[in-house]
This record gives sequence, C-alpha cells and structure tokens, in this order.
Amino acid sequence: MTIMMVTGTGTEVGKTVTTAAVASAAMRAGRCVAVVKPAQTGLRPGEPGDIHQVTLLAPGVHATECYRYPQPLAPTTAARRSGLPAPDLDAVAVVVAALATTHDLVLIEGAGGLLVSVDSVGRTLADLALLLDDVQVLVVAAAGLGTLNATALTAEALATRNLACAGVVVGSWPSSPGLAERSNLDDLPVAARAPLLGLLPAGIGELAPAEFTELAQRWLHPTLGGYWRRSELD
Repeated sequence: MTIMMVTGTGTEVGKTVTTAAVASAAMRAGRCVAVVKPAQTGLRPGEPGDIHQVTLLAPGVHATECYRYPQPLAPTTAARRSGLPAPDLDAVAVVVAALATTHDLVLIEGAGGLLVSVDSVGRTLADLALLLDDVQVLVVAAAGLGTLNATALTAEALATRNLACAGVVVGSWPSSPGLAERSNLDDLPVAARAPLLGLLPAGIGELAPAEFTELAQRWLHPTLGGYWRRSELD
C-alpha cells in the first residue's frame, strides 16, 4: 500500500502513537515515509502538536500539518469559532497525492473519528479518503469496555463507502489487562470486519526513538512492519 489513513474510534485512543509506530517500522524496513495531519486543533501557532510527536518518535519522517486551530474542537467548529478558513479537503488530497509520488508510504493521521466534520460543507475524513486512490484505513481502537460498539460503527461507515479497512490496532494496551480487555482481543476483529494488527503498550509514546521502534515492532503485525502475532498472547 502507498496511502494509509489512520483513524480512531474516538479521541485519545492512540492515533498519534500508532501513526508514529507504523512510520517507524516502515522506515526501519528501508521505506521512505511521509505523515500528513490534515487538521490539528487545540493548539496555537508554535505549540508542538501531533506531527511534532511523530517526528520525535520516528526521526527522519517527512511530516506535514495542513491546518491548525487554537480551540480543542472538531476542525469545522474550531475553524468557525476562530474566524479562520476551514480545511480544504481537495487541497489536502493534492498534498497527499503529491507525496505519494515521492514516498513509499504516506500516512494520514485523522482528528477524532472517521466521520468528524472537517471542512466548511461538512465533509469528513472518510470523504478525504474517497478523494484519493487505493487508500486503506487503519482503525485505532481503545482496549476496554465500549470499544466494540465504536469499532463496529467505524467499520460499518467504511463498508458503506466501499473503503478498505486494513485492520484494527489497540492504541494503548494496559500492562495488566482485565477480562474485558482480554475478551476484546477476540471480538475486535469481528467488530472491525478486519484483522487485529497490533497492540501498542500504554505509555510507549514516552520512550526514546530507538526503544520506541523496537517495542513498536514487537507489538505490530508483519502487515505493518512488525513481528507480533495474536497467537503469542494465548
């Protein structure tokens, strides 16, 4: 694949760390990687955002942030309240397509969930994916209670738009998982209609780049450049 969109089942599920992990694993395999953040909200100019964290964890990645708004709201709402122009998804698609001609892999990190309104006419990240060719979508999910419903809804939204789901990754796997978390490992692929492609340990984003890459590969499936397999937890 050349273009992959990393979307979450909601906020704070580990999209940024997952994006960095996939980028890091791909670069370790010799691939040239770019990461695009269509819209960053909740930060003022100059403040380090998601793209900054990705570059810290995956040094050498080409990183682009397209739009930024100060209030921590959905991009369309944040743009309206700030008086700034809303994101132009057609322009973002042009940026992504251009990077895809010069990079082996382009990762698009979403904001919130798949159907969060992004531009002035209510288009979403799913609409951005539809503007691009051969995009696969990686769904980042939470580990515990409530994750199955959110994952199933995301999968259904993808299916109705004929968008390919590459798989699901748990973005913050606890060090001491309970019954719900362990059971969800079997149920998440069913809810996602796609394979479970990794579990990223909670707190991994605080590691130094070399340690981050090693641990990320240990917990990512070979499809994403790692060597983890679900059977290892049984």
